Amino acid sequence: MLLLSPDLILAVFLVFCRIGACLMLMPGFGSLRVPMQVRLFIVIGVSLALAPLLVPTLEPLIASASPLSVLGLVVTESLIGAKIGVIGRMFYLALQTMVHASAMMIGFGQMAGVPVDESEPIPSLAALVTMAAVALLFIADLHWEILRGLVVSYETIPPIAGFDARLSLVQLSDRVGDAFMLALRIASPFVIFALLANFALGVMNKLAQQIPIYFVAMPFVLAAGLMLFYFLSREFLALFVAGFADWLRTG
Repeated sequence: MLLLSPDLILAVFLVFCRIGACLMLMPGFGSLRVPMQVRLFIVIGVSLALAPLLVPTLEPLIASASPLSVLGLVVTESLIGAKIGVIGRMFYLALQTMVHASAMMIGFGQMAGVPVDESEPIPSLAALVTMAAVALLFIADLHWEILRGLVVSYETIPPIAGFDARLSLVQLSDRVGDAFMLALRIASPFVIFALLANFALGVMNKLAQQIPIYFVAMPFVLAAGLMLFYFLSREFLALFVAGFADWLRTG
């Protein structure tokens, strides 16, 4: 019978720290709609499944480490996993922010819907897009790419290197810029539509000041915005999934 050594148990726990911190913040896995116990069992199951691949990298570090060094490894592994999870979450927060703005531009921002990943209600259009993006994360098998990226992270960010706060902030700021640029590309048709619609309404209001143009035209603006969303939703969801998948594959 094989006995579990303390070094093996600590190595598995370090794997749990990085994977758990990442999946706790990653979209889909870390959703508030997933019960806490289910999230915990997912992290435990994934950690045990990946442990045979990752434990040989960690055992030599633990064998020659003092208790204080092991505590430092626990903190740094948790921070590295949290950094990966936060970057993944930023893509979805950027999408949600820009879709929220797009819903307001077409006059649909006042109708609150059920939140998907957040606790606060958001417009129904933003909730629909966020739910579709989270569903596509699993439909497109990107959750496997997340796990593959976690395994590869032990080569790009080895535990012995520790947590570089300055480099992490640079990487986070770069990825936030990429995420909002991607979300802005998705929301650009609605921005252009809102500019043209409001310009046309302003001109009409100047020509017929006795008529409340804004209130008369609001249903037509809303209908045109929803038609624009209907025809473009497939393309911009595919664009978002492609951008998120590119980050998962290239880091």
